[in-house]
Order: sequence, then structure tokens, then C-alpha cells
Amino acid sequence: MREWLNTWLDTRITVRPSTLRSYQAICANHLIPYLGAVPLAALSPRQVEAMLAGVRRHSAVWGRPVTDATVQRIHATLRTALNAALREQLIDANPAKAVRLPRIRRPLAVVWTPDRIAVWQATGERPTVAVWTAGQTATFLAGIRDHRLYAVFHLIALRGLRRGEAAGLRWCDLDLDSATLFVTHQLQNIGGRVVQCPTKTPTSRRVVALDRTTVAVLRRHRVQQQREHEQLGVAPSGFVFTTTAGTPLTPDRLTRVFLKLLDNSGLPPVRLHDLRHGAASLALQAGADLKVVQDQLGHASIVTTADTYVSVLPEVARKAAEDTASLILKAGRLVPGTRRIRRADKPDHRAHRSTASRGRRARGKQTSANAQQRLPVKPDDDGPEPMTAAV
Repeated sequence: MREWLNTWLDTRITVRPSTLRSYQAICANHLIPYLGAVPLAALSPRQVEAMLAGVRRHSAVWGRPVTDATVQRIHATLRTALNAALREQLIDANPAKAVRLPRIRRPLAVVWTPDRIAVWQATGERPTVAVWTAGQTATFLAGIRDHRLYAVFHLIALRGLRRGEAAGLRWCDLDLDSATLFVTHQLQNIGGRVVQCPTKTPTSRRVVALDRTTVAVLRRHRVQQQREHEQLGVAPSGFVFTTTAGTPLTPDRLTRVFLKLLDNSGLPPVRLHDLRHGAASLALQAGADLKVVQDQLGHASIVTTADTYVSVLPEVARKAAEDTASLILKAGRLVPGTRRIRRADKPDHRAHRSTASRGRRARGKQTSANAQQRLPVKPDDDGPEPMTAAV
């Protein structure tokens, strides 16, 4: 198995650099240590199951239990490597395919509500994916407004870019006059180097609309960057977010800067990627259509968007619940929040009296006008003579 896994890794020339790095780490840390001495043709489903169980036990002993998602990736990597061996006719069947793992659901993003914050402060318990409320996001952005990289965190928090997409953003990808941003690639850390890579999926290549506030923030950032480059004698690199030396920021550095700013903010913890989740959640809260949010984030499927974000907003869910309850209560003639039957609608007596008064006044005016028409009209003494018919 060791020989085949190394051969398989050497031939992975068409996969994304991040995918290759994941394959290499899984083979080095899990597959080769557990299965390296097993003959390729002799590998059985039971040995694969034992390997996955061993990974769980070993990580638990060291106090770093692997997640179900990690086990899924290990299994998927082994299955892919054995599929390649099957195509080469080195084995007759893929034993990893016979191993069934429980299906895992994408973790749902949850909002840092006051109750959840209280639990975190008391026990340290925090959700896997957590997002800030609009007020918490505004507090964070207000607290870092003078930071030289404020614009990148503003952009991620409001428009939901991935950190690699934000790091790879170039000024030529922006059209601030038309308030448009084009996501065409991303930056990743590969082997200690910053590499420009394709986007995560084909649908991640997208056009993102910008609001006026974000356009103003990016314009100010550009002026600040130009002034900084002139003072330091740095040649422009074309990237929107750079170090003081003018080189593009790595995604890992963005994360480190964010965590330092988070520690100083006093807000409940979130990951940098959770700012992207927060942008989607706030867009839904603002009334954006789910399809619009999918396009904004570059999700391949609207199901992904729905499964991840629909449950994160208690305000939206509460309003939907109230609207539904009001509809039922109205049909059942119940007073909201009680079991009392609403009395039948009564006529508005004040409106009736007002209408009657207007009717009486109108009839009085009509009677007066009719009386005036019946009175004889006395001609003025100095008036003109009445006209007589011509004979």
C-alpha cells in the first residue's frame, strides 16, 4: 500500500494544489501508518474499517478527537486511490467501497444570542459554526475602522467572500463606478508559497454587487494604499489587500490578523470564515431571496445555501411563525395570545352618527335652496327693462 499510495500521489497532476496537499497529509498521517505494510491486493473492507476506528481511538488518546468530516475525507481519499488501482487492474475490487460511514450533515450556522453567549461565558461551549448579529458585526467593524486592513474585513462581512478570494482580489477585478466585483481566482498557501489558484468550484467564479458604503470603503482603501506605497517606495502589485511591503496577503495571515482583532473586541468568538456565513445570514434577514444569496456566495446548489443558512435567523423565523399564527387566529376569530373568541365586528356608531349628521346637513342645505327658488324675485328699480319678444 505504501508504494501504491506514493505512486498515486506522484501522478495527481490535474487536481487543485489544495486538494493535492490534503491527499498528501492524509496519506502521511493516516493511510500509510495504518495500511502501509498491507499488500495492495490483500486489502480487505475489514482492514479499512479497523484503520478508521484506529484513527478515532488514536486522536482521542491525544486529546484531539477527529471529526466525522475528517473521517469522511480519509475514507474518500483511500477510495479514490483504490479506484485508480482498479483502473490499472492492480486489484479486482475496491474494498473501501464496501465500507459504509454514517452520513453527516453540514453544520448549521447559529446566531450568538444572549442565552448562547451566557452559556459560552459559563462553560466555554461554542457552536461549530456561529455568526454575529447585525449589531455585533457593526460593533466589530466600528472597533477596527482605523486598521489598515479594515476594508478586507468589511468586504467579507458584508459581501461574503472567502478568505482566499479576498486575498486574491486585484484592482482590475473591481469596477467601482458600476459597483461590481468579479471573483475570478483565489490565493492559497502551498508548500510555504502563495499560489494563485482557480476558484473552489466553477460557480465560485461570479459577479458580486457592491453597496455604496462598500464602494466608498474600497475607494478610501485605494487612496490609503497609494499613499502608503509612495511613502515606502513600494511598487504596486495590483492586489487590493497587501502587506506594507506591497506583496499580497496570504489567507493564513488574514486569519491571524482577524483573530488578534477579535481578541481585542470582547465579542463572542467566530472564525474568519464565519464572517462569510454572517454575510449570508444578514442578507436573508434583510429580505434577500435565497437564490440571490446563493449567487452572492457562489454556491453550486441552492440546497447548500438553504441547509446552511435558513435556520440561523430567529428573527426571520419568528416573524414567519407570527404571520402564520395570525392567519390561523384570524380565521378562528381568536384574540392573539389568548383563547378568547373575538366578538363579531360591530358597526362603528361614531362613523354612523357622523354620516347621519352629514346627511342631515346636506338635506338642510337642499331644503333651503329649494325654498329660495320658490320665493318671488323683485326686480331692482334701477335695473334694465325686461326684454320683450319681437313681433
